[in-house]
Amino acid sequence: MSKSLLGAVHAGLVFGRRARVLSAAVCDLLPRDAAVLDVGTGGGAIAYSWRERRPDLRVEGIDVLVRAETKIPVRVFDGRTMPYDDDSFDVVSFVDVLHHADDAVQLLCEARRVSRSWVIVKDHFAESTLDHATLALMDWVGNAPHGVSLPYNYWSRDRWKTAFKAAGLHEAKIETKIPLYAFPLNWIFGRNLHFLCLLTVGRRSVGS
Repeated sequence: MSKSLLGAVHAGLVFGRRARVLSAAVCDLLPRDAAVLDVGTGGGAIAYSWRERRPDLRVEGIDVLVRAETKIPVRVFDGRTMPYDDDSFDVVSFVDVLHHADDAVQLLCEARRVSRSWVIVKDHFAESTLDHATLALMDWVGNAPHGVSLPYNYWSRDRWKTAFKAAGLHEAKIETKIPLYAFPLNWIFGRNLHFLCLLTVGRRSVGS
């Protein structure tokens, strides 16, 4: 099956529901009148849906690959340093982005710098070889048609905890029951592979 056909199948069977579910879940976490930076936003469809649900939000994105057409304003960045001053946004979000990064901790540190209050992470837990294989398949089907880098960096729960702590972020809320897939796909691709985490920005020391 060609990449273009896979992309069409994924869009028809998975992406629409995923976008709706994530939109609702993330909107429940966003404070009133928040300025939100969505990192690795792609075409901006999910971030745009937040603004549709919540007109009080101001949303923009950054990505290493800026597509020809995007639903929100998107700036290019180098994948490591966010092109904004300290405390530029109320919330920085990563929706299935950090497992694509060469240095996820660096990006989390940048999110802490750029955010005044909150960081939201939607990503995956991989506790076994089966988990890793399942996530790799999902990643390839969903992202290969768009030329997205696929390093397959899936972490365990403990490793995520270590990364958050290293970046000076503190877990305020975490959800693992996210109904991204309809029956029977949820049996294979749901399980406890997905998490949505709200993190608070730790108090900065002088010079940090």
